[in-house]
Amino acid sequence: MKKLIKKILWFLKNYKKIYPDKLFIDNVFYGDITYAADGIVTSTNADFVNEPKFANAYQLAEKTKPGPGFNMPWRVYIVCWLANHVKKLEGHFVECGVNTGAYSRAIIDYIDFNSLNKTFYLFDTFEGLVKEQVTEEELNAGIKDYIGHYKNVYEQVVATFKPFSTKIIKGIVPETLTQFNSNKVCYLSIDMNVVAPEIAAAEFFWDKLIPGAVMILDDYGFPMHIQQKIAFDKFAYKKKVDILRLPTGQAIIFKP
Repeated sequence: MKKLIKKILWFLKNYKKIYPDKLFIDNVFYGDITYAADGIVTSTNADFVNEPKFANAYQLAEKTKPGPGFNMPWRVYIVCWLANHVKKLEGHFVECGVNTGAYSRAIIDYIDFNSLNKTFYLFDTFEGLVKEQVTEEELNAGIKDYIGHYKNVYEQVVATFKPFSTKIIKGIVPETLTQFNSNKVCYLSIDMNVVAPEIAAAEFFWDKLIPGAVMILDDYGFPMHIQQKIAFDKFAYKKKVDILRLPTGQAIIFKP
């Protein structure tokens, strides 16, 4: 990240020479760049990345080896913070869209999950998208780049989470959702990259989310996931709830 920040600082110093007619960066930053990763560049305080508790959790997320492009401390911080926020509520934790389990592994460490007497349900194919669930609109928006991108990580995930109170459910959402054997959820993360399984999961778990529970939409604000945003805007309108949009690209719904 330090190399990237140096490049950004150089650009901020020289952009008027490069683009003399562009004034779009004036009055944007308040000082030196403090954070530059995953679509966010800011000069506001970002010292959470150095907090020992979070730094350790993030290292554990990295160790799951989610891919060479994994550089998203702020997104990981958001899910850890929200998990900590709801951990004392009734209900279990659910993640739909797991891949190697970077988010869930960070959370388990950050909130000492095994001490909570809860189960963390992890739903995924563990080998990427289901082509039949991807629409032509989604492919054209950029989801086609995900096809064939993922490898089978099921055995790796089983090994990663063996010491913890988890239930790993391999298969296609929504078909596998019936294997959820509870009626109370306090934490729900949805990150399956396309509309069909995500809306199916949101509908399935909505009545199981207890008051105060959180639903995190990981893809909501990213351009290639515009169809998911449209679908969840309709979902929120129907459920009469508001969506909190974050600059990380994530969005949050709290269950009333």
